[in-house]
Amino acid sequence: MKSAAPGFDAQVRPVSARSAVVRILIAAESPTMTSSEICAATTAVGYPETTVRVAVSRMMAAGELVREHRAYTLDPALRARRTELAAPPVRPWDGDWEQVVVTAAGRPSAERAALRARLLSLRLAELREGVWLRPANLVRALPADLAAATLRFRLRPVEDPTGLAAALWPLADWTARAHALLDAIENPDPAAKFAAVSAALDLLTTDPALPAVLLPDNWPVEDLRAATSTYLTWLRRLGRQVDT
Repeated sequence: MKSAAPGFDAQVRPVSARSAVVRILIAAESPTMTSSEICAATTAVGYPETTVRVAVSRMMAAGELVREHRAYTLDPALRARRTELAAPPVRPWDGDWEQVVVTAAGRPSAERAALRARLLSLRLAELREGVWLRPANLVRALPADLAAATLRFRLRPVEDPTGLAAALWPLADWTARAHALLDAIENPDPAAKFAAVSAALDLLTTDPALPAVLLPDNWPVEDLRAATSTYLTWLRRLGRQVDT
């Protein structure tokens, strides 16, 4: 087994300089930052300035950054990956579930993968191939364009809904991972802390946003949101201070 980098928790991967620049620009109030702002932020989170400059040059060559008036703007396709820290809006749960059944057949593998990713982003879970479920507690409508590939139902399971939720989502693993990341965020090493926050942001995108009655005790999602929000606030403030 490959050992963790010095200063890193074994469960947290180091973040490349390129990924660090992307995450910093996504987290910033504006997707455009000057060279000094980028260097200040990346060195503060543990990256040598020379390494960052090489990463920025390669990103410009790849079209991921555009330089204008001594400032760099992140490509819109990368900006679209912004992680929303806020919990999705919910309504009181009446016991109903949403069911989405995939009806389109014979699609290329790329289209199947894209549809699967889309359904996961809507916080649905797959019960069996082509059958997706979740409690009907989110304040949102499913996108209209999914109608061409799916059928949608509202239902109420006969079996124990808590057991069904536990079968659909790895709640115990999610809890353990969140607690491990909360500990890792306390790491005094700047690069390790940044990597832990990055991993926490990724984990938050998989929060199933279940009704409280279906969650394990001491569900850690709010603690994880608070920890990442505090860190990103510090990072944004750092960028604003560079030229003041």
